[in-house]
Amino acid sequence: MTIRHPELTVRTLRAEEWDTWYDVLDVAFGGGGEAPEERALWHELTEVGRSLAVCEGERIIGTAGAVGFRLVVPGGAVLPAAGVTMVGVLPTHRRRGVLTALMRRQLDDVRAAGECLAVLTASEPPIYGRFGYGQATRKAVVSMARGRVKVHTPEQRGELVLRLADPVAELGRCEELYARLATRRPGTLVRQPGWEKVPVLDAPGSRGGFSPLQSVLAEDPETGELLGYARYAVKGGWDERGAAGVVRVRAVQAEQPWVYARLWEFLLDLDLTERVEAYNLPVDDALLHLVSDVRHLTPRLVDGMFVRLVDLPKALEARGWALPVDVVLEVTDAFCPWNAGRWRLTAAPGKPASCVPTDEPADLELDVRELGSVYLGGGSLAALAASGLVREVRPGALEPASAAFRSGLEPWLPHNF
Repeated sequence: MTIRHPELTVRTLRAEEWDTWYDVLDVAFGGGGEAPEERALWHELTEVGRSLAVCEGERIIGTAGAVGFRLVVPGGAVLPAAGVTMVGVLPTHRRRGVLTALMRRQLDDVRAAGECLAVLTASEPPIYGRFGYGQATRKAVVSMARGRVKVHTPEQRGELVLRLADPVAELGRCEELYARLATRRPGTLVRQPGWEKVPVLDAPGSRGGFSPLQSVLAEDPETGELLGYARYAVKGGWDERGAAGVVRVRAVQAEQPWVYARLWEFLLDLDLTERVEAYNLPVDDALLHLVSDVRHLTPRLVDGMFVRLVDLPKALEARGWALPVDVVLEVTDAFCPWNAGRWRLTAAPGKPASCVPTDEPADLELDVRELGSVYLGGGSLAALAASGLVREVRPGALEPASAAFRSGLEPWLPHNF
């Protein structure tokens, strides 16, 4: 894809240019600046060889990066995926084809690297659909009034003690627990070295009046084994009724339901608080079933991760399938035409899947964007068909295909990138 202004070129970032490059990104996002701790971490996590700069002469005016992720897909397999991040264009250079050129170069690079998927979180969701990205995960944002919501604790299977701890000092043990849980839910990132620091990033200048990040560990009193943990911060407050503090929950993780429930009991019973807020829960989180009155959760749904199939047959063959399926998909893909055409997908639980080109009549017609939306097992082809985004060509083909794409748990991205 050629930029409409020939004086602009796309090239790989040079390591010594990182600060200038990141300053451009900061301006593209409003120029508010970041805390030094945040900037230092993103510098550490940047993969310079996979980062792109759009230049006007030698001056950088646009940015895009990619990082090598390991993504859990339905069936529990962990696939390499390109995590697209740090995308921005200076406001003086918009509407010149800069973003399109960045996306073109980046997806070509991802394909050359052998990665079948690219994933991103969007600052503005409408932007990336035209490049074939479909919304594949959602998150629940929940606010709960302390005292109005009680948590039902499932039958306790052992003993535990709760202990306050430094989140950074206990990071290694918590990451071991996170790793054990990761493959249970599609959309989860199996964190690569360095990325474990993101969930505990706690720059003082970015706290917004909240306390430093706190952590409570649930441990076996005899063995000391870590059974679960919660990370949170508290913002004190008072009004004419008395204490009106807020608890902001960053993460709650546990292998056993009763431990998970006990951690939420703790969070909903902190003194001098009246509200508990969680900004990133799976849309089918166990908390929705554990609370005494779901009406007091006031949840809302927000977009999470967007998925782009870069190598369509490879991606479909790599994931697991809930039910047998044999369907011919006619796929449109204007941006990555190698994915376009008719593909016969044959798959069954526990067996290798096959996705091959075919001249057989199509059963379903859809864009690659819609395939990205259902790839991780969330949403459904049937719902997209009801929206006019998928067309059933052969009567009866839609329902079994839609059911086969689904996963047992809703996909979820634990943190942005």
